[in-house]
Amino acid sequence: MSSVPDVDHPAEQSEVDIRLTAANVSVSARVEVVHDGVISVRPSAGDFVGPVVGTGDQVEVYWRTADGHRAVPAEVLEFESEPVVRWRLTITGPSEHSQRRDAVRGRITVPVTADVAGVELTGETMDLSEGGTRASFEGFGLAPEAGTRLSVVIGMDDGPVRASGEVVRLQSRGTRWTLSITFLHIEEKDQDRIRRRVFQALREERARLAD
Repeated sequence: MSSVPDVDHPAEQSEVDIRLTAANVSVSARVEVVHDGVISVRPSAGDFVGPVVGTGDQVEVYWRTADGHRAVPAEVLEFESEPVVRWRLTITGPSEHSQRRDAVRGRITVPVTADVAGVELTGETMDLSEGGTRASFEGFGLAPEAGTRLSVVIGMDDGPVRASGEVVRLQSRGTRWTLSITFLHIEEKDQDRIRRRVFQALREERARLAD
């Protein structure tokens, strides 16, 4: 296997995104060392990401290059949570040009309200990420079409998250509307809160599967 930095694998001390294939989430990390096909990284999302991965999990490592992004498939060789979070990943295939990773998303159910042209809809989220949400609402008035702007308030445990967004898709079943919403503006601190809540949900799901 060739080992050209920034081509076949990310360069040491560079920033990368790691997508956990099974969980369909991503975390940011810094590459510490690349040696003999093994990438050692320090996830920057904090100590709450440790339990999300397990030995043998399949991942994709994304990094920025001068002409876009590249990605290389890998497998989790081992992970540490103390004294710092560190993952060791074994490269399992060749790198290739790729798109940037998606936002972290998890199946989270919390209350949500949406203001659509002065009409308030109430419901609950079905999944949530720092980039948007899919939520089920009690329908009222005219159903919003794709492209409709709205504001949302998400009832998180540590306080509400407020964001402005746009309807991407609407599914209607009886009096229930399922809206896929992308956030157009959300505070960075609130994005971090959502990411922490998503990783908490992933930890809980992994624990349930282990029982």
